[in-house]
Amino acid sequence: MDALIIPVTMEVPCDSRGQRMWWAFLASSMVTFFGGLFIILLWRTLKYLWTVCCHCGVKNKEAQKINAGGGNQADGTCKPTDEKEETVAAEVGWMTSVKDWAGVMISAQTLTGRVLVVLVFALSIGALVIYFIDSSNPIESCQNFYKDFTLQINMAFNVFFLLYFGLRFIAANDKLWFWLEVNSVVDFFTVPPVFVSVYLNRSWLGLRFLRALRLIQFSEILQFLNILKTSNSIKLVNLCSIFISTWLTAAGFIHLVENSGDPWENFQNNQPLTYWECVYLLMVTMSTVGYGDVYAKTTLGRLFMVFFILGGLAMFASYVPEIIELIGNRKKYGGSYSAVSGRKHIVVCGHITLESVSNFLKDFLHKDRDDVNVEIVFLHNISPDLELEALFKRHFTQVEFYQGSVLNPHDLARVKIESADACLILANKYCADPDAEDASNIMRVISIKNYHPKIRIITQMLQYHNKAHLLNIPSWNWKEGDDAICLAELKLGFIAQSCLAPGLSTMLANLFSMRSFIKMEEDTWQKYYLEGVSNEMYTEYLSSAFVGLSFPAVCELVFAKLKLLMIAIEYKSEKRESRSRKRHRAQKKEAMPMSYKRCAAGIHTDPTRCILINPGNHVKIQEGTLGFFIASDAKEVKRAYFYCKACHDDITDPKRIKKCGCKRLIYFEDEHPSTLSPKKKQRNGGMRNSPNSSPKLMRHDPLLIPGNEQIDNMDASVKKYDSTGMFHWCPGKDIEKVILTRSEAAMTVLSGHVVVCIFGDAKSALIGVRNLVMPLRASNFHYHELKHIVFVGSLEYLKREWETLHNFPKVSILPGTPLSRADLRAVNINFCDMCVILSANQNNIDDASLQDKECILASLNIKSMQFDDSIGVLQANSQGFTPPGMDRSSPDNSPVHGLLRQPSITTGANIPIITELVNDSNVQFLDQDDDDDPDTELYLTQPFACGTAFAVSVLDSLMSATYFNDNILTLIRTLVTGRATPELEALIAEENALRRSYSTPQTLANRDRCPIAQLALYDGPFADLGDGGCYGDLFCKALKTYNMLCFGIYRLRDAHLSTPSQCTKRYVITNPPYEFELVPTDLIFCLMQFDHNAGQSRASLSHSSHSSYSSSKKSSSAHSIPSTANRQDRTKTRDSRGKQNATRMNRMGQEKEWFTDETDNAYPRNIQIKPMSTHMANQINQYKSTSSLIPPIREVEDEC
Repeated sequence: MDALIIPVTMEVPCDSRGQRMWWAFLASSMVTFFGGLFIILLWRTLKYLWTVCCHCGVKNKEAQKINAGGGNQADGTCKPTDEKEETVAAEVGWMTSVKDWAGVMISAQTLTGRVLVVLVFALSIGALVIYFIDSSNPIESCQNFYKDFTLQINMAFNVFFLLYFGLRFIAANDKLWFWLEVNSVVDFFTVPPVFVSVYLNRSWLGLRFLRALRLIQFSEILQFLNILKTSNSIKLVNLCSIFISTWLTAAGFIHLVENSGDPWENFQNNQPLTYWECVYLLMVTMSTVGYGDVYAKTTLGRLFMVFFILGGLAMFASYVPEIIELIGNRKKYGGSYSAVSGRKHIVVCGHITLESVSNFLKDFLHKDRDDVNVEIVFLHNISPDLELEALFKRHFTQVEFYQGSVLNPHDLARVKIESADACLILANKYCADPDAEDASNIMRVISIKNYHPKIRIITQMLQYHNKAHLLNIPSWNWKEGDDAICLAELKLGFIAQSCLAPGLSTMLANLFSMRSFIKMEEDTWQKYYLEGVSNEMYTEYLSSAFVGLSFPAVCELVFAKLKLLMIAIEYKSEKRESRSRKRHRAQKKEAMPMSYKRCAAGIHTDPTRCILINPGNHVKIQEGTLGFFIASDAKEVKRAYFYCKACHDDITDPKRIKKCGCKRLIYFEDEHPSTLSPKKKQRNGGMRNSPNSSPKLMRHDPLLIPGNEQIDNMDASVKKYDSTGMFHWCPGKDIEKVILTRSEAAMTVLSGHVVVCIFGDAKSALIGVRNLVMPLRASNFHYHELKHIVFVGSLEYLKREWETLHNFPKVSILPGTPLSRADLRAVNINFCDMCVILSANQNNIDDASLQDKECILASLNIKSMQFDDSIGVLQANSQGFTPPGMDRSSPDNSPVHGLLRQPSITTGANIPIITELVNDSNVQFLDQDDDDDPDTELYLTQPFACGTAFAVSVLDSLMSATYFNDNILTLIRTLVTGRATPELEALIAEENALRRSYSTPQTLANRDRCPIAQLALYDGPFADLGDGGCYGDLFCKALKTYNMLCFGIYRLRDAHLSTPSQCTKRYVITNPPYEFELVPTDLIFCLMQFDHNAGQSRASLSHSSHSSYSSSKKSSSAHSIPSTANRQDRTKTRDSRGKQNATRMNRMGQEKEWFTDETDNAYPRNIQIKPMSTHMANQINQYKSTSSLIPPIREVEDEC
């Protein structure tokens, strides 16, 4: 058998005999391994023997000491022993310090250690790569170290491995186990052969493939680098690294033996196989496929395959399915958000469903918004379904979804919450347990604020009392933009405003919702309604051209010339910001400053800023004043910022008002602009000394007796307000004192009141009825203007709500059910100003179509009721009703005349009702005569347009509206709930009730807020504009004369028809254009000025009314049926008053003169009182002005 000849090159002198030297390389590794193992075992054996011997010697010495009894001998032996122990201790301390240092170097506990560990792993992979390169050469070849570049690199790597091996050996506690470790074995069989190859000038691949075993530590290296953090990722990398390292190592062994051959065959049975062919062979072997194209020929190779196929098959069968499972279970949306430079992003979490996301995106990404350059990142712990996934794909340019939870800091880091512009938390409005849903959202807020305290959070809350828990979060800051949108508070607040001004809930809901303009050619009520629906609320800084003008003057100019409606301003009293900075922010679309929020109309909660809703002309526009506008899109509102008097004064088309090149100069009347200081200001309803101001009309009642001053302060005796001055207050009453039986309610004739029909029981979730009552008890209404509230429902449920209601006056309870017609007749539902239908059981039903069954049944039950007209005649006689158009409770010179309803309603269809719905599609069941499609959106249905239905879903738009402008939420809360002060929020959070306090000028000033009213056109000072007049003329006249700001129309549904109709339904028209034609039956939504004198005149009127039947001790809207004698006395009194009025009217002549506070500036106005036809009276008999006086009543309980 011929000897194997090694390839010899001319440059490398090799052994002339051509003998192989593989045994030298292998021997170096074996000698190193077994030699070191022998030395370790020998050392341990000697150490053990030495310890045993020393132990025996110590025992003998102790025995000798005990026998000798101590003495000098003991002292002589102790001294050298102590010196020896000190020497050993010193030696042990030195060894320990070195061992600790080596341990720190390799443990990756320090930066140096981590760098060293990573470097060793990287060099091991580099050595493996060199092996892959050398595997293409023969197994053994002659090489010159000084000329072979790969050998030099490999030598450098192995020198480093040797040094690292030394550190590991020093740091090892158990040298024997360290010597047998896998990494140590790899070093034994890879490092010594390199030195041998340098000495012999030849190379042998040998066992260098063992470097592949270093891949097992790949997961540890990634954990050191903080790349792997989750258990699944660590497990996946571990499985893959073990599988790959085993595969490559086995392939290297097959490559070695197959290319070398069997030693006992003199290496003659070898076969040329590349390394990658061996890798292929091992894979088909592990997978039990075995194609047979490549196989082992050597005995060593076949023997290895026999054992490897057992372990490899087991590993393949267990590892591969687990790897596939981990990869398959990997979250599809488990990546991380990559921020785009120059683009903000927000994080939306909470209740993420198809409905909530579609409603949010439809409003947030509406085309009317001015270039929304914000990316929306949704974070939810449940992967989206197919429909929701399709929705995300349709908005893929601006929407991303990630699976995770905001309670997990790792997930918060994935969505880059620290760089997010805001975080929005959506609530499940239809959950069965509202308190549990609020608790979940509060925990989300805590988690987010704990991760990044400065992040702005806007969250939805279901229950008002749960807002108090947000105040307990240290980093929760209203001034930095954090907001809680309480759905129950706003929902019931909207409904309460509909009790004061029917249809207002629909108008306000449409204002903060983004709706596209839908053009209709047909002359139907939908045409005018949809024109108003396209209006939204925006904010923009006012041009310097308005500086120095009063608010009414700017309002008129903006409406007439710019075709915009401005309803409020942000008033700055001290610190001012430069206009250039404002312009810079406006151009760059920066978020507006949020430090001045939480300010009610005219109430200063911030020392420098507040929001004033329709202030008087004592407020002058300053530089950088922010205006609140109602317009169809954001581009129209820019006119208020671009307007220049020099360039745009003669322009009639508002679309031509663009940015001009004029230098904007700011002119001030003095160094400090006009402020609301006590010296210069007058309240909204007070006198104004400016010669350019319009005269304020004084309430003058022809029925009052002049000179009767002793009753002027009667209203003051009943003025009791809470500690903030925002609401009427009375001492807490027991619920038994306000409960009415059916017979008591029948004997007490209620009129002009509010009936609240509520479904609930002892187990129902509380809906927070206080949020309905508080707006109806706002202090900007005088005590005699408060409508009596009668609850009809389960006494068990109302007892649970009573704790928050017992401090409000004029509240009664009739235990019963809203489905009982007897209970409804007992509370005179046909004489109420509004009937509210609520349910606390709506979310306890899984079927969405049945969630509103109680409210729908109650509504249809009321509408089908019939009433006897004789009761109305009897009540008319008892109250002394005056003819239509001459409501005695509202002075005839008042700018807002009470719309006197006819004495009775004969059918329930004419009763004003507003019904709360949960499911929007159920609105189709409320009106049987409408033609609404079940798939029609809620805002397009007739009940919603008429203001007779309200659903909580319309409040979803507030999330995006609040994000773009947090002042909008403050304005809405002020208008709807009557409160927007942090002091009140903190008080309710602390005590869960309003408390009484002494009235101070500061708290009484909080009454000076603009109430919302409805202006009648069929009679009064604006009657001449009611028949064919223009809305713009009415707007300007009301603003100039009374500082009343008109913002909408409540029109009869069939007013556009030429033929008369008996339908009394009305619909809302928001912000009509200037040239919009009015009809006599229109009701105008307006913001009135608070009248401080109305309470005195009405108190006098109330006193005179009480004097007619002094036996009555009650007030508000309940009337006792008088006896015949009392009725005769009242007739005589009425006759005497009629004579006095006739004398006074003759003295005044045919023309009425309007009395003002400023006699010098007063000027008469001709008033034409038009006779009202019977048909017109039937059309306007349903609604009543909120500012008209409610006739005196006999209350069930003495009021405070």
